[in-house]
Amino acid sequence: MVRLRAVLARYRPAAVVHFAAFAYVGESTLNPSLYYQNNVGGTAALLGAMRDTGVGKFVFSSSCAVYGTPEVVPIPEQAPYAPINPYGATKMICERMLQECAAAFPLSFMVLRYFNAAGADPEGEIGECHVPETHAIPLLLEAAAGDSKGFTIFGDDYPMADGTCVRDYVHVVDLADAHVAAVRALLNGAES
Repeated sequence: MVRLRAVLARYRPAAVVHFAAFAYVGESTLNPSLYYQNNVGGTAALLGAMRDTGVGKFVFSSSCAVYGTPEVVPIPEQAPYAPINPYGATKMICERMLQECAAAFPLSFMVLRYFNAAGADPEGEIGECHVPETHAIPLLLEAAAGDSKGFTIFGDDYPMADGTCVRDYVHVVDLADAHVAAVRALLNGAES
């Protein structure tokens, strides 16, 4: 936390946008302590450094995993927390930590809960590589290109005519735009 505090003190950012987290649901069930240490502990350290340096605007990359298995679809933003895995629980705890820190020191925040982020930089300048790959669209493209044995869609009990699942996706560029809009809103005095 010393280095983090020094960086914030030196550069005095107008806001912090927090994306750093482990984010594999399956891995979180196999090694929950790793997820709590990284996701919750890292966020706590960041918030402490912000408090110590007077940086008071925070945008948090959360997840739909805080909702667990929804009672209603589409899921309203005010749906209760009901995470069903350690990853979702860490995001829920971080959201609560934000509320409690905002009550304790000058902090305003925005939380963005993603569902299915997809896509890539249109110019192909930036991206990410997962080994092993776990995301649906890259796996589908690998199968279409003949680079894998196939593509499996899990589940056959959804309330659709054919029993298959319907998924909505949000493009990563739209997510980037949403984060910029959240920072601007905070800087213009929006409430948490």
